[in-house]
Amino acid sequence: MYHTWMRYFTPSPVHHRLGLVCLGVGLQHGALPAVGPRTLDHHVAVVVSAGGGWYRGPDGRRVRVAAPALIWLVPGVEHHYAADPGTGWDESFVDFTGPATATYTELGYIEPERPVVPLADAAGARAAVGRIARAARRGNPLLEVETAAAVHELLVVLRRARADTTAQGDPVLRALARDAFQPLSVAEHAARHGMTAAALRAAVRRGAGCSPKDYLLGIRLGRAKELLAATELPVAAVARRVGYEDPAYFSRLFTRRVGLAPVRFRERQGRTVPGGWSHRVPDPEHPPTIASPST
Repeated sequence: MYHTWMRYFTPSPVHHRLGLVCLGVGLQHGALPAVGPRTLDHHVAVVVSAGGGWYRGPDGRRVRVAAPALIWLVPGVEHHYAADPGTGWDESFVDFTGPATATYTELGYIEPERPVVPLADAAGARAAVGRIARAARRGNPLLEVETAAAVHELLVVLRRARADTTAQGDPVLRALARDAFQPLSVAEHAARHGMTAAALRAAVRRGAGCSPKDYLLGIRLGRAKELLAATELPVAAVARRVGYEDPAYFSRLFTRRVGLAPVRFRERQGRTVPGGWSHRVPDPEHPPTIASPST
């Protein structure tokens, strides 16, 4: 005995230009019948939140699935899976497609080479699928855009819920972020954390989908923008604050990556207020709060 609920959608060509669209959503539980062998032309994320079963890919090898777990079904790859007939499982699934799937795969959010992914917790994924299910009500004029946005959120939630990621995030990335503004090379960062440069590159690629240099650059430039927009610090001082001793090099790097020179960015984005607190910027980890007016 099993129970199933599902909805399917056909987004228009203009919605496909969003980069990612939802094609369907479903919630099922019980001793579900086996799926496949079959091959699809789109992606499906299958979240198993209770129970267990098995998955078999094109290599014919059967892999155990134990909740909480994620099964990736990717285009053009034959798959076959089922819940244990005696106990069944609780499953939610989302079908999606679009050119953004290639970028999510490159960044490591979608893992075709690892079709069964253990999760630390399925609650966040179930909540994201629930938002898609609620948006799927008949007559919702925002259905395509609302469900597309929820698929982006689901991919982020699934990435965070992987069993190999702690609640505080990847320790290597946390350590790099902590030291990002120190004037250190990638090799020096690696040595600082007891790793080879190659091991650091592999860890950052796995965790953030980019090189250590790009990861550090993103953090540094983000902080530089905040300092340029919210303070009157000279560009040279901003450069030093974010780890660059040579202000000319910083300016060239900023201009190449942002598309504007630091002084031009400040002219466009400046938010300094005379008499305010523009001489200091709060720690991003502890942003200021705006108190509600007393009643």
